Amino acid sequence: MKISQKINYFSKAELGLWSGSVILILTAFLFFDRENYMTLSASLIGVTSLIFAAKGNPVAQVLMVIFSLLYGIISYTFSYYGEMITYIGMTLPMAVVSLISWVKNPYSKSEVRIEQLKRNDFIIMLLLSAVVTFIFYFILDFFDTANIIPSTISVTTSFAAVYLTFRRSPYYALAYALNDIVLIILWSMASLKDITYISVTVCFAAFLVNDIYGFLNWKTMEKRQLDGIKS
Repeated sequence: MKISQKINYFSKAELGLWSGSVILILTAFLFFDRENYMTLSASLIGVTSLIFAAKGNPVAQVLMVIFSLLYGIISYTFSYYGEMITYIGMTLPMAVVSLISWVKNPYSKSEVRIEQLKRNDFIIMLLLSAVVTFIFYFILDFFDTANIIPSTISVTTSFAAVYLTFRRSPYYALAYALNDIVLIILWSMASLKDITYISVTVCFAAFLVNDIYGFLNWKTMEKRQLDGIKS
C-alpha cells in the first residue's frame, strides 16, 4: 500500500467516528475513573479494532486478541466470570481463527472477501449458540456469576458474533451490536455498585455505534465485491 493510499485509507467519516469514540472514552475515563489504565487501554484498542473491522482489514483480529485478554481481566475484577470465560476462552481463540480465515480469503491486500451464507449456515449458528448457551449457564451458575441472566445472554450474542466473523458475514457486526447492548446493561448494573465502571459502559456504547457502522459498510463492500465478480 502506497503512502498516499495509507493516508486516505480511512474516510473522513471513519476518522471522525474513531476520533469521536476515542474522545468519548477518554472523557468517561477522566470523569469516572482516572486509575484503571487497563480499562482505558482495552477500550482504545477495542474501538480501534472495530474501525479496522469495518474495513474488513485482518489487523482488526490482531487487535481483538489483545482486547479480549484485557477485557477478560477487567471482567474478573467484578466477578463477571461469564465475560471473562467468554472473551478469553472463546472470543480470543476465535479471533485467531478468524484472522487466519481473513488472511486466507482476501479480496484485496487489506480487505477480506465477504462470504454469502446460506440459510443452513444460520441454522447451524443458532443450534450451536443454543448448545453453548445451555452449557455456559451452568458454568456461570457454578462460579456464582454476578447478574447471571444478562451474562448468559452475552455468551449467546458473543458466540453468534465470533461465528459470523469467522464466516466473513456482514451480520457479524449486527451480532456484536446486540452483544454491545447486553454489555451496556451489564456494566450499567456494575456501575451502580462502583462508579468507575461507567467508563466501561461508555466504551460499549461507543462500540455499538461502531458496530452499526461496520454492518452498513460491509453491506456496501459486499455489493461492490459482487458487482466486481459480475463484471
